[in-house]
Amino acid sequence: MLSDRIHAVPAQTWPGILVMPCRAIEPKSRHGMAQNFLVASGTLDNALYPVLFLDYLRAPFPPPLRSLAVLGLTAALTYLNHRGLHLVGLSALALTAFSLSPFVALTALAIPKIRPSRWLAVDVKSIDLRGFFNSMFWNLNYWDKASTLAGEVEDPRRTFPRAVFAAVGLVVGAYLVPLLAGTGALPAETASEWTDGFFSEVGNRIGGPWLRVWVQAAAALSNMGLFEAEMSSDSFQLLGMAEMGMIPAIFARRSRHGTPTFSILCSATGVVILSFMSFQEIIEFLNFLYGLGMLAVFAAFVKLRAKDPDLPRPYRIPLGTAGAAAMCVPPVVLIVAVMCLASAKTVAVSAAVVVAGVALYVGVEHAKRRGWVEFLAPVPKTDGSSSSHGSSDVSADDVEDVRAGLLSGEPEEDDVGKVK
Repeated sequence: MLSDRIHAVPAQTWPGILVMPCRAIEPKSRHGMAQNFLVASGTLDNALYPVLFLDYLRAPFPPPLRSLAVLGLTAALTYLNHRGLHLVGLSALALTAFSLSPFVALTALAIPKIRPSRWLAVDVKSIDLRGFFNSMFWNLNYWDKASTLAGEVEDPRRTFPRAVFAAVGLVVGAYLVPLLAGTGALPAETASEWTDGFFSEVGNRIGGPWLRVWVQAAAALSNMGLFEAEMSSDSFQLLGMAEMGMIPAIFARRSRHGTPTFSILCSATGVVILSFMSFQEIIEFLNFLYGLGMLAVFAAFVKLRAKDPDLPRPYRIPLGTAGAAAMCVPPVVLIVAVMCLASAKTVAVSAAVVVAGVALYVGVEHAKRRGWVEFLAPVPKTDGSSSSHGSSDVSADDVEDVRAGLLSGEPEEDDVGKVK
């Protein structure tokens, strides 16, 4: 579905998944709320990684020193993001290889100690459904964020489907294999000890102190890679929204490295402000907001299939409208389950974010009408020819026609270029 969403909106400008609600959801205020949910959840998600990095160091930081550490770490990683996606990509590959390496060693050392019967030992009374579903949901979501970077990728209609399928296998293996090794090698009585950061202790009990340190270092550095990836997608999402005239034009300004300077700074500011929260609090808040946004995206996906079945899509999920709707049922059920398990505090905070999002949308639209802030005008609809479904030969003009068609649902401005 990620590839279908990406290739329904191929263009130089990429706010990614946010374009579908723009076309499918009316009025504009509703898709504006969907955008706010996804942007807010992305910022919350990124605030997790400095917190997790410090947690994995297992060092007692007094509150003032912890705040300084979060600020310094955020500043360093923000600068790396500012230097460009190529550098971020290379560092992500290196961090991925290093982060997975201790778990390969842990699995190999655990094999002689594994007792399959331990996998079936369950203490029903100790199960925390809220924590389980929120952690699982967070660990397996945000695949859609890759769509915000598709405009920076050569031949995304070919690259993205292959990358997504490969990533699914890698993610499942990276989670499942070490987990089976750890739970199978340790006594069932240790089940209550599995909390945040426990894998380092698993390494200690299976391989010794050297493996514990290796796991701690890998886990800490992996959070740096996740931070970089999330900030890239968040900042380019804001850049795409600015280039479509949804938010002020200042967010579309690029540095000499091609990165959206103000969008990156905006994301970093949100991370610093939110990083004082605990890990579980951030997860529950971001899952609820992300769930609201994804419900809107799934609805837009199905509605576009029904409303515009002939919309050119260089990549298309080979299902009809009914099949596409049925495919969305399992994730929707999971999202609703996670949201139903949310605490009253999470619901209250999410409601406040909704109100703030509506107020922000109204304020931005008022500023646009009054000419207080500069906005870029959306690309007007073109009369170019459309490519057929599943066509493997898609020209740049066809690609731009798709984007213009998706944006044609927006009211056109009188001026072409910039709206003031």
